[in-house]
Amino acid sequence: MTQVTIRINGYSYVVGCEDGQEAHLQAMASYVDRRVERIKTPGGQSGEARLLALTALMMADELHDLAANRLPPATVAMIEEAEAVRARSQWRERQMVNLAERAEAIAASLERD
Repeated sequence: MTQVTIRINGYSYVVGCEDGQEAHLQAMASYVDRRVERIKTPGGQSGEARLLALTALMMADELHDLAANRLPPATVAMIEEAEAVRARSQWRERQMVNLAERAEAIAASLERD
């Protein structure tokens, strides 16, 4: 694994990649950086996280449109359903973690009494 320093929106990030993929990673970082620059409000201030989130959303929308145009509708529907199932599963997992934390807190408070 190789460590590569990339720059996006004026910030440096050290990321790992497979050997031989350094140039590809740099090219992808340059692409993202160009997209960030196009989204920036001229003369306005925008938080780094918000700017990167907007960039990611725009790129995800483009990928979705590309997939919809190149994949059969049934395949796109299956992908969207799989994404929805995964989102529900993640929500349930978060709920279980919250319940476990609450139960541990209750148990700890009972032990103190």
